[in-house]
Amino acid sequence: MSLKDKLDSQEFVILAEIDPPKGVDVADMVANAMRVKGKVDAFVVPEMSNAVMRLSSLGGCMLLQGKGLETVLQACCRDRNRLALQADLLAAAALGISNVVAVNGEDPSFGDHHRARAVNDVDLLELLEAVKKLQGGRDMAGIELKGAPSFCIGSVVNAGASGGLLDLEIDQLEKKMAAGAEFFLTPPVFDLQNLTRFSKRVAELNPKIIPTVLLLKSVGMARYIQRHMDHVNIPENLITRIQRAPDKTRECVRIASELLGTIREAGYAGVLLATIGWEDKLPNILGE
Repeated sequence: MSLKDKLDSQEFVILAEIDPPKGVDVADMVANAMRVKGKVDAFVVPEMSNAVMRLSSLGGCMLLQGKGLETVLQACCRDRNRLALQADLLAAAALGISNVVAVNGEDPSFGDHHRARAVNDVDLLELLEAVKKLQGGRDMAGIELKGAPSFCIGSVVNAGASGGLLDLEIDQLEKKMAAGAEFFLTPPVFDLQNLTRFSKRVAELNPKIIPTVLLLKSVGMARYIQRHMDHVNIPENLITRIQRAPDKTRECVRIASELLGTIREAGYAGVLLATIGWEDKLPNILGE
């Protein structure tokens, strides 16, 4: 059953983010994905996350699809103009990649090529509308296509926003849904309180929300997230658990596994597991 079929039938889906390498040695990437084949419904392949140059999302998706694994292409406003974005989307569809998630992308100043210039020829809503238009058989210029793609389309939503930003986020969510987005990935979630508040506010829209479970690696990482990631709250008791644990790595994996279970029980559409380089820990998070 495809990712779209599972979402449509309200079956809980498990996505895993798997970073392509910075280079052409894809052995670890493929091996880590294959270890959880059958346990993960689809692999989200980021497009140079944190603006760090890596093998492309399209290339990574092609590699995993060739191993019989379903993937989610990440289409990023930051790096390509409307010509290149549409070309990549058509290529993905022709190669059997049936899922796409549209993102803005982090500013190049956060990455490893500080002289790079962000493109941002289209914004996130325009990108979603472009995908919708391609599926209708025409490109952004209105020219008819010879064969239209068919995607399960996702995007992102900041479910941890508060105050006026929360109202703005809900307004954007409505517009993204109108533009064709079928599911929404959130920033990392460590406490379901804010997520629950957001879900109640958008209940009438009935969006398919897929929270992100980020695998912490250390107390230092947790503290950094607390200080620098807006709208992401890590409860102090989780940090204390890691501090006191004799095996801190195992405790971090245990926390991620518990969050996965909590999100499943809360009735969300699914979960995205983000391990940022520790993809070999995916089997442990999944309870194997």
